[in-house]
Amino acid sequence: MAAAPFHDRPGVIWMNGEFVPWADAKVHVLTHGLHYGSGVFEGERAYGGTIFKLDEHTRRLHHSAEILGFKIPWSVEEINQVSIELLARQGHKDAYVRPIAWRGSEMMGVSAQANTINLSIAVWEWPSYFKPAERLKGIRLDMAKYRRPDPATAPSKAKATGLYMICTLSKHDAEAKGYADALMLDWRGRVAEATGANVFFVKDGIIHTPTPDCFLDGITRRTVIGLAKDRGYEIVERTIMPEEMADFEQCFLTGTAAEVTPVSEIGPYSFTVGDITRNLMEDYTALVQGKLQPAMASSG
Repeated sequence: MAAAPFHDRPGVIWMNGEFVPWADAKVHVLTHGLHYGSGVFEGERAYGGTIFKLDEHTRRLHHSAEILGFKIPWSVEEINQVSIELLARQGHKDAYVRPIAWRGSEMMGVSAQANTINLSIAVWEWPSYFKPAERLKGIRLDMAKYRRPDPATAPSKAKATGLYMICTLSKHDAEAKGYADALMLDWRGRVAEATGANVFFVKDGIIHTPTPDCFLDGITRRTVIGLAKDRGYEIVERTIMPEEMADFEQCFLTGTAAEVTPVSEIGPYSFTVGDITRNLMEDYTALVQGKLQPAMASSG
């Protein structure tokens, strides 16, 4: 049976201060955010009825809005409280949480100084981002055609809706070829990230990951770095060139949706699912389920 479409599901969505029936949470077709990508969002996961690192996500949502030049009219504390209440109302213990803020429809054009800032939060059940069997053996990635932009040309530190257009294109291209996702380079031709997750590599027991200077330093990325340090693994954040992937032994992705997902292949390069990757998968699962409280990981 096909999954229910996202415009027609049971329950409620919180929208601009009210809990409204799911199907009634609508915006006008001339909404600025739809036409010009002037919106920011977060992706959060709830485990056992608790939203993981909710406050960090909400603060990043506010920061992304500031980068795009608008202020969300609800405080971090108010958004946190609503998110927790909405999760309870929906009756989910393990779920995905999606807050989004966007410019409204008072002005239609590039300039939107007078537009109302809207905020909505939705909660739904969402299984693993990648198919479970595929995830355990390591997913396959294509090399994306599009690259992460120069920070001088786009607000790369914001989790902005418009920045994900090239991610959708890249993921669609990869899926059409039978891959699960795509690895994106940055505008300089250096390894950057997957379409919705950060990337890590392992060589000789050392973990390497690209410096996040033109893409998000993900909350899950920072969490996994903390978990790795707690285990005594050495982490090196640096420039990584594509040809270096030929010498790496392991590879994995991190993200709210992806969690810790092993990678078996990126274009012509192959990797094994080794002990470091498996250990971090297990540690992350234990952490989000409340079974692990390491000092470094708990701080993000």
